Amino acid sequence: MIKEPQIEIDPASQLHDWVEHYRPFAANGQSANYIPALGKVNDSQLGICILEPDGTMIHAGDWNVPFTLQSISKVISFIAACMSRGIPYVLDRVDVEPTGDAFNSIIRLEINKPGKPFNPMINAGALTIASILPGESAYEKLEFLYSVMETLIGKRPRIHEEVFRSEWETAHRNRALAYYLKETNFLEAEVEETLEVYLKQCAMESTTEDIALIGMILAHDGYHPIRRQQVIPKDVAKLAKALMLTCGMYNASGKYAAFVGVPAKSGVSGGIMALVPPSARREQPFQSGCGIGIYGPAIDEYGNSLTGGMLLKHMAQEWELSIF
Repeated sequence: MIKEPQIEIDPASQLHDWVEHYRPFAANGQSANYIPALGKVNDSQLGICILEPDGTMIHAGDWNVPFTLQSISKVISFIAACMSRGIPYVLDRVDVEPTGDAFNSIIRLEINKPGKPFNPMINAGALTIASILPGESAYEKLEFLYSVMETLIGKRPRIHEEVFRSEWETAHRNRALAYYLKETNFLEAEVEETLEVYLKQCAMESTTEDIALIGMILAHDGYHPIRRQQVIPKDVAKLAKALMLTCGMYNASGKYAAFVGVPAKSGVSGGIMALVPPSARREQPFQSGCGIGIYGPAIDEYGNSLTGGMLLKHMAQEWELSIF
């Protein structure tokens, strides 16, 4: 029996080509200009970083451009809340069900009694999570969140003050959600304190390398393979990954699960944090798993990076990254 010769794959070269192929599609989306500070960025930017457990890093395009985490931070705050309060305490206040609604929708709170947020990846759930972080003030809650981030990425995150101020001044829907949650006793801190925590976590600056590192840690169930240290409890990491797969891409999460097939979380600034768990059956690259960070500020109607999503889908299909 004659075996077909195997063609060597060069992921770095492929990534460069794919980034340049999908970059022009940014014209079909636009940055999140309803947050004025986010509307100032160059929509055509597109970059990616992939981090493997042995420390190998592959990147292409605008991979080192800083951006704010926005809703990607919901994964970190959920992890922080579970680590400090325990999973049962957190899930008593926020569910783990997808909604199919927009990330800032209030309708599910009203029609489903007692108004418990459906999951921590939508704004209502993330506000509830922000309110239960340990600490008696916004400052103390944020300090705990920063300490968790520092454990994960090895540095203290910087707050983009202009983005924070821009969101603070236009956060009318989030204030409405917070007041509703306060009235139904799901918010455990004052409204303005909770909003400060939530909006500052969204305004934490990051790069594709930072979120690729967090994704890589989650891919290994909370174990940091480079530092050889368990930095997130395994049960918390597994729950976070499940939520990313089912709820992480707003109301397009089902499409991503079906056609991309890896846990991912997006933010309206254009970031996508994704992860590929280790797999013995995978013959393509990244058999040992990896973390993926993508930045493309032109977003689609759901709030997900348009070009970033196209790039991630192409990668997942070309390299057979799907967990299914």
